[in-house]
Amino acid sequence: MLGILKKHYKSILLVMIFSLITTGGLFAENKPAVLDSGNTSWLLISSALVLLMIPGLAFFYGGMVRSKNILNTLMMSFISMGVITIQWVIAGYSISFGDDIAKLIGWKTDYLLLHKIPFGEIKPDEKVPHLAFMVFQAMFAVITPALISGAVAERMKFSAYVVFIILWATLVYDPVCHWVWGGGWIQKMGALDYAGGTVVHINAGVSALAVALVLGKRHGYPKDLMLPNNLNFTLLGAGLLWFGWFGFNAGSALQANANATLAFVATFVATGAGAVGWALAEIWHRGKASALGVASGIVAGLVAITPAAGYVTPIWAIVIGLLAGFICYGGVLLKGKLGYDDSLDAFGVHAIGGIWGAIATGLFASVDGKGLITTGDPKLILFQIIAVLATAIYAFVVTFIIIKILDVIMGIRVTQEDEITGLDQTQHGETGYNI
Repeated sequence: MLGILKKHYKSILLVMIFSLITTGGLFAENKPAVLDSGNTSWLLISSALVLLMIPGLAFFYGGMVRSKNILNTLMMSFISMGVITIQWVIAGYSISFGDDIAKLIGWKTDYLLLHKIPFGEIKPDEKVPHLAFMVFQAMFAVITPALISGAVAERMKFSAYVVFIILWATLVYDPVCHWVWGGGWIQKMGALDYAGGTVVHINAGVSALAVALVLGKRHGYPKDLMLPNNLNFTLLGAGLLWFGWFGFNAGSALQANANATLAFVATFVATGAGAVGWALAEIWHRGKASALGVASGIVAGLVAITPAAGYVTPIWAIVIGLLAGFICYGGVLLKGKLGYDDSLDAFGVHAIGGIWGAIATGLFASVDGKGLITTGDPKLILFQIIAVLATAIYAFVVTFIIIKILDVIMGIRVTQEDEITGLDQTQHGETGYNI
């Protein structure tokens, strides 16, 4: 036997090498990623759910303004689906998720106009088409500027608003998105933002305050009563937001897996707790719970759980949502104390709720993160505070500069006469209610 092996060892060795090569062993190239149809389906469904949030936001905001401004308020959400979609395809995706430049911004020429992303290209980690990931992120880019409209409702020129959100998406949203999700400095530092506490809510909410301060108060505010025209719409909008938010948060797992399930459950229970928290705060403060308060509490719970959704267990999600109801209620009362006019409380709910959610992530994370309360590790809470401060300062300063320049170039506020008449007629030549 040994004699045979010695005699034919060269042939045996060649056969072994050939087998290794042909079966994917020695010198084999990496196999291309294989599409996972389940992950792809979930990501596309989640994208559609996030898009539904934009009409939901339109109804939520639209019901709270006076009847003469309802169409204008609805339009401020809907127009974002047009102009920001185009901005994202042209350059936004490249700035957000292109090759990292100094941990501050992304850029990849191949991503401009999506012209060199083959439709069949697969992202290897998630096993979904690259374009599926791109369109999911596009929905976040679209809804975030629309959140700002809540602070400027009933007094901003529609043309100025359109120019503003294009510039804001390019100069504020896209860079912060890269910092947190695209390989930038906040992500490298180790701060956590599961689905947009910093990128979406702090970013938009703080920017909303900057624009509101430059615009000034509505004519007659706060002396005149400015009653909501249709709280039924606001409640409907809150329900649509809650439904769509499952795509917003659970979809951010980018896979149909256990983590997506955790984010789904955390979103569900935190939102219910937010509604309860706000109602309790109202009962304690003014003696009764209002329909508007419950709708606002739903959104507060949704906002606060967004950065933490995939990192906390359900019991801590309830704590986050319940406290968000109280904290954001206090945030809304703040504008009365300080005297600024944030028409529909974009700052009070989104900025304050986003800040609380980001801090709460540092306190309660126990899944893929170490919170101060759950594990005793102080590092994450420090990273969260740094991310919150950096996002808030950057968003406020750059937004303030953008809106100041636009005010000089084209004017950002309608005339007092147009404001009294109503923006539906003066900005769009229509009326919301022909009664």
